[in-house]
Amino acid sequence: MARVFSGIQPTGHLTLGNYLGAMRRWAEVDQHQADALFCVVDLHALTMDHDPARVRRLSRQAATLLLASGLDPELCTLFVQSHVDEHARLSYLLECVATDGEMRRMIQYKEKAAKEAARGRSVRVSLLTYPVLMAADILAYGTDDVPVGEDQAQHVELARDLAVRFNQRYGHTFTVPRATLPAVAARVMNLQEPARKMGKSDESGLGVVYLLDEPDVVRKKVMRAVTDSGREVVYDRDERPGLANLLEILAACTGGDPEALSGAYESYGALKKDTAEAVVEVLRPLRARHRELCADPGYVEGVLRAGAKRARAMARPTVDAAYRAIGLLPAVPEEGAEAEVGVALNAAR
Repeated sequence: MARVFSGIQPTGHLTLGNYLGAMRRWAEVDQHQADALFCVVDLHALTMDHDPARVRRLSRQAATLLLASGLDPELCTLFVQSHVDEHARLSYLLECVATDGEMRRMIQYKEKAAKEAARGRSVRVSLLTYPVLMAADILAYGTDDVPVGEDQAQHVELARDLAVRFNQRYGHTFTVPRATLPAVAARVMNLQEPARKMGKSDESGLGVVYLLDEPDVVRKKVMRAVTDSGREVVYDRDERPGLANLLEILAACTGGDPEALSGAYESYGALKKDTAEAVVEVLRPLRARHRELCADPGYVEGVLRAGAKRARAMARPTVDAAYRAIGLLPAVPEEGAEAEVGVALNAAR
């Protein structure tokens, strides 16, 4: 069985784009067809200015929403990144294999660094190196497939390059992963700015449908979505990006085809109304399950604790092998530790 790994950052409230582009596929496909690990990558949330309490709150919310979306801890491993030390351990080794040029070519780094420079500010070193930490997230588990959106495909390519380079220099240690992209709505766009993806960090929130938005709020946001000049409803991502975004969202929610759906509408208003109702219905069971889980926080904590334990057991052999391969001296166990381990093993037998 192939191994799948993917993660989600707790940098903001999760959106319809997160759900249609990733979370739904994880629940409906990946956890059933693969040895799947899903992670709240909270260490990545520290690359920008942040409120510590908010990161903790959003990390818990993200884990709860992942469960609400249909992830089953009996079928997959769900955990929080910072609960498994192997991610940080491996990240430094991979920094010793990556190059400065590779890091500075990452599109997200260039965009965010330019934005901060325009404000007269610089970015944290962790923003430059976080693609290496993402590679460590992937490579620590012998991952075969990484289901991601289009904007993260470049980072999976980096993980592939680092795996190949490490294996060539120090001996075969890592599985070389591949990115897998969903066919429809791989990148849901902002309802007010259809040239920009629907991101968690949108300042106004007017063009973003959040998973926990009330149904009436969802309807208002979709009905106010920016469309394009002209009256005819056609599917053309380049020339009519606003309409194309609505058609792709409707198609993703109903299982239809964007181009085929365009022929069923004579007005923008009818398309918006049907899209709004489709989104509300898709999110209805998720919101209901989220309410149930919030009423039982001990269950979520137990899932994360068990998930971290399983993830740790899977990652440690690979990371330890990487430490040996790169030339680090194995740690000397504390005096008496070996005897204690032997007693424990005998007692278990």
